[in-house]
Amino acid sequence: MTDWKDDQPIFRQLASKVTEQIMQGVWRDQQALPSVRTIAADLKINHLTVMKSYQLLVDDGLVEKRRGQGMFVALGAEAKLKQNAYSDFVANTVPEIANTLKNIDMSIDELVSLLEQHTKAKS
Repeated sequence: MTDWKDDQPIFRQLASKVTEQIMQGVWRDQQALPSVRTIAADLKINHLTVMKSYQLLVDDGLVEKRRGQGMFVALGAEAKLKQNAYSDFVANTVPEIANTLKNIDMSIDELVSLLEQHTKAKS
């Protein structure tokens, strides 16, 4: 990941990438994350940027610091992220989908059929 976008700071983009990886199961509960210096070297960014990114994750309760050991995925981080995504989907995306269906005169059955096609294609 070296394609940084200009619309937000690198530390936020890095935190988002780690968050996404936790939610996808790349990093499991209680698993050690790569060291600040390793990530900084691999991505060719300042180690302070990585530290700031990790601190955001600590502040969000997704990562915990272990003195002398490094950073670890917090217990329950993946479940917390999935629950937040679910709640956001129900509160924001579902009403938007419902409104779009109404505006384009598409039935729920047709939507379900399309969703089934898309999920089968990605399996």
